[in-house]
This record gives sequence, C-alpha cells and structure tokens, in this order.
Amino acid sequence: MTIVTPSEAVSTGASVTFPPTFLWGSATAAYQVEGGFDSAGRAPSIWDTFSKTPGKVHAGETGDVACDHYHRFREDVALMKRLNLKVYRFSVSWSRVMPDGVNVNPEGLRFYTELVDELLAAGIVPWLTQYHWDLPQVLEDAGGWANRETAYAFEKYAVVLHDALGDRVRQWTTLNEPWCSAFLGYANGHHAPGRTEPSAALAAAHHLLLGHGLAVRSLRERDPELELGLTLNFTDYRPADPNLPGDVDAARRLDGSFNRFFADPIFRGTYPQDVLDDQAGLWPEDLVRAGDLDVISTPIDVLGVNFYTGELLTGADPAEAPQAAAAARAQGEPNPNVGSEHVSSVPRGLPQTAMGWEVYPQALRDLLLRLHTDYTAEAGVALYVTENGAAYDDVVESDGSIQDTERTDYIRQHLHAVHEAMESGADVRGYFVWSLLDNFEWAFGYAKRFGIVRVDYESLERTLKASAHWYAGVARTGVVD
Repeated sequence: MTIVTPSEAVSTGASVTFPPTFLWGSATAAYQVEGGFDSAGRAPSIWDTFSKTPGKVHAGETGDVACDHYHRFREDVALMKRLNLKVYRFSVSWSRVMPDGVNVNPEGLRFYTELVDELLAAGIVPWLTQYHWDLPQVLEDAGGWANRETAYAFEKYAVVLHDALGDRVRQWTTLNEPWCSAFLGYANGHHAPGRTEPSAALAAAHHLLLGHGLAVRSLRERDPELELGLTLNFTDYRPADPNLPGDVDAARRLDGSFNRFFADPIFRGTYPQDVLDDQAGLWPEDLVRAGDLDVISTPIDVLGVNFYTGELLTGADPAEAPQAAAAARAQGEPNPNVGSEHVSSVPRGLPQTAMGWEVYPQALRDLLLRLHTDYTAEAGVALYVTENGAAYDDVVESDGSIQDTERTDYIRQHLHAVHEAMESGADVRGYFVWSLLDNFEWAFGYAKRFGIVRVDYESLERTLKASAHWYAGVARTGVVD
C-alpha cells in the first residue's frame, strides 16, 4: 500500500444518494454491550480479568452489566428496526459459547440463536463477528494468542458457531481488528491481557491471522455460499514534512506495521519485507511455518474496514531509525508500534473527537480507493465500512434530548467520503456506524460515548440521540444531505 499525499477535502455541499442495494447498519461487540458476565455458564474472558485488575480500566469499571444487551436484546432489535437498519453487526462471546475453550455450552449458544431469530423476524441481516477481543481466560492461561494452539482452537470455535447458526447467518467475519488484539494486548498492555512483550505481540498477530485462515478454510469447505471475511482497522499515516526523509520513513513504517502487516498476508500471502526489516530481531525464529501463509491467504469475499482518524508522523533519519527504535524500546514506555517505537505524531490543528482523534474524512475516501486499487479489486473482494463513528461529550437537555450535532456532522462527512470513493470506482457496499449504543469503551470504561443511542448506565434506559434520528432517515432513503 503506497503512501499518498494530502488530498482535497471531501465535498459536503450537495446531497448524495447511495444505491438501493447499499447496506445501512450499526455495530456492537459482545463484551461492550452484553453484560450477563456469569449468566448461563459463561466463564471469564481476558477482558473480565483485565477490567477487574486495579489500575487497568478507567474508574475500575467493568463489562459485568454494560448495556445489559444479554437481557434486553429484543428491546434493542426493536430500536434497530425503528432506525431502519438493514444490518446488525454483533460479535459472539467465545467465553459464553465455549467457557473452557473446548466444550460447547448450549445455554450460551441459545442466546445467539434467539438474537439471530429476533433480527430475522425484524427484517435485519445478522452479521456475525466471531472474535472481538474477548479470548476465554482459560486459553490465555495456556499462552493466549502467543500460543499457536489458540489458532486451532479458534477454528474449532468457528465450526461450533456454524453448526448452530450457519443456516441463518450468511455474513461471517472471523476477526475484528487483530492489530488491537495483538499489539495493544501483548506489546503495550493497554488492552487485555495486558502483556508488554514485543515478540509475543508478533506471535499473537501471526496466530490471529492463522486462526482466521483456518476458520475461513473450514467454513468454506462446509458451506461454499457463505460470505466470509475479516475486519481490519486502518489509520491514514502521512509524513509531517514530505521533504524530510525521517518523516517519510515514519509514515512508511507505521503504514507497514499497522496497515500492510495484515493486508499483505491476507491478499498476497506474504508479510511486507520492509516491515520484517523494521522488526528484525524481534520475530520468534520458528513463528511462521511452512504452509502458514497459504492458509492465511485463503480467499475471502469481504474486507471490513474500520476507520476513525489519520495522523501526521515524524521520525529519525532512515539511517538512524533502527537505533532510535531500539533506544525507545529500551528506555521508553511499552509501545504498540513494534520495531518503530521512536515514531511520534504531530497535531495538525484539525477538530478532534472526545478521544483526541483528529477528524479528517478525506482520509477515508483515499483509504477506500487505496484498498480497492492495491488489494480488493483484483481479488474480487467487496468493501464494507464495518465501523466508523465518534465519541463526543454528549449533553442531555432539560427535555431529555441529546443534540449531538458534532457526531451527526462527523458521520455525514464520512458518508460523503464513502460516496466519493464509490464514485471513483471503489466497490463499497455498506456502512455500519459505530456504535448503536453507548457502551463499555475498553480501557476508557464508560467515560467515552460513541453511541447514536444513549444508555443511562444506572437505569439502562435507551434514548435516541439526534444523530440516531438523522441516521434513520439516511438508512430509509439512502440520501445524505
């Protein structure tokens, strides 16, 4: 994937209309919304353990209750129907379905069976994500994703889900954002399981991809008509000064370790050589075995794209970068950018969300075109924006309404960016706003709200925000003002 230069801003001066077949949806993740942490045989996941470890999550908050979607899913599906959603992208709790990582828990599976049936009855497509970061703790105790055996356990888990749901669930995502699972979980420890071991992070990343390939291969053999894929998160990295070799190298490095690290093995059956060079000395020698990359590059039908922001980067001169990275790794805080720990971001004065992420919608347009050109067009793979949205500090007005204008504007601008990418040839077939509900936002606890539906975390009452009303109109008409 090539580094691109800054482009013209996305035009939002006129309404645009999406094709009638375009899929409008929203997304959630099991640990973030379900609650029911010990219901019907569910066992702890790494996020149960991590969130209950002092100092790991804001205010010591956990997903024990979250949005109580486990008990309130019928109410939530009714909300989705009210919002005219065509798709609900949800993830499955592995710990609910296979609490010990081996044996099936029928009670846990029943929840997802009932959820899928409720969605279908409402005319909503159930889009299943097999894994959204919540590994059963028992598997982490055996080494987690750094242990190759976890990839084979993941394949068996896929078969269990297909046996139960495959007759009704036709859209199947194996992994959500494996970069976060591997590098936030095992390199800098900001996510579960909280490990800070760069080599273990690289092992986890490879085994996540291997598990993906094994699952796709098995599911394809069982049911060739399934629509199979995975979701990767992408960030738009550009040099702070395109005339400085160190800044250009910094953008290349993080584009490689964040974006191309996953896209290249999926679509090309190889890890990028420049990334391997950047991470030299950190890869376990026996990590990649004969046939692994053939499995990882098993053909897929769909690439899910999660996008939130972009960054300008600065770094050391390329000749000095290896030493600078090694020094930062040895002396600095644990860093997820394994092999490029010296790289830093440069603010460009753009509006920011409550996460501190810059709002730069043209980067989504450029990204979709890059993916189409560099990867998906030749492979015949469709693109879906499986997450896009923003956290803001919502204010509840005296009449109970939430006029979240900033969030509406964020979504509007990014939808215009998607439309421009489509007009330029990118095969984008759907957009799923993140998130349906305010929820447990990982290490931020309940401090950050991404939902188009507000959740009162004491009463668990749901309230449609202004962005939800606006998005319902978009989903109904396909027109973005």
